Amino acid sequence: MVAGPVAAQDAPPRQAPGSTVPLAPAQQGYPLYPGHDDPRLDDAELAADPDEQVVAGLSSDAVAITASFDGSDILIYGAVKRETPIPPGASLEIIVTIEAPAQALTVWRKERRMGIWLNAESVEIGAAPGFYAVATSGPLDRILDPEWDSRYRISLPLALRAFGGKLNVEDAVPYTEALIRLREANGLYRLEEGSVKLVDQTLFRADISLPANLIEGDYKTRIFLLRDGEVVDVYRAPIEVRKVGLERWLYRLAFDQPLLYGLMSLAVAVAAGWGASAVFRKIRRA
Repeated sequence: MVAGPVAAQDAPPRQAPGSTVPLAPAQQGYPLYPGHDDPRLDDAELAADPDEQVVAGLSSDAVAITASFDGSDILIYGAVKRETPIPPGASLEIIVTIEAPAQALTVWRKERRMGIWLNAESVEIGAAPGFYAVATSGPLDRILDPEWDSRYRISLPLALRAFGGKLNVEDAVPYTEALIRLREANGLYRLEEGSVKLVDQTLFRADISLPANLIEGDYKTRIFLLRDGEVVDVYRAPIEVRKVGLERWLYRLAFDQPLLYGLMSLAVAVAAGWGASAVFRKIRRA
């Protein structure tokens, strides 16, 4: 993955001692956050029985990737359950996130040397989701307090859990920003402000499009209920994304029997080359 001077590639998972959160210029160093294998936040920190709770559902909890798969749309809908009248003051807000399984990777900075672009410095990121979408009922920086964002890691920069290994560069923020920019360009990272429709502070819905280049895995859906920038309640639901049919067979064949997969690929390439050559010979003779 290349864009300008930065590229990214997979790397073995490592312990994650630091955060990838971009800091304000006046700050120094990087705050410590849990590693990418640790839970984001214990729900015990929320009220055991909040006055307002999320009741939600998904139009589909499974996505099948076939040979003709060109993306999918997920409808997330629900309501706010409450036993008391709507509280006065700040209005209710909703944030919905869909997150793919996270993977470790390396972000490279490319430099031009002797007329050739080469990989130079790099930063290893402990875990970055393959797909991450955030849909909100209003501007994210207005409806979500930074403290609660840090706790749940809702915004795009915080979705990148932690650095892996020792930092070999003075400033790692440009690397994480480049990764986000690359994946935003490919439709893998999205921030859709105002896309959650909220009616009478009770009913809501969000339509989120999943791209064609999804990876397999168990995706996590989170629905946040907020007032005054604070998280009141959280609803979680899984989405299973799996290859099926021919796609699934070829995927498993590549991992379970790589030699047979390689020979089959070679045979297909030879047959395609021979067929194309035969067609061109007939065209020349015509």
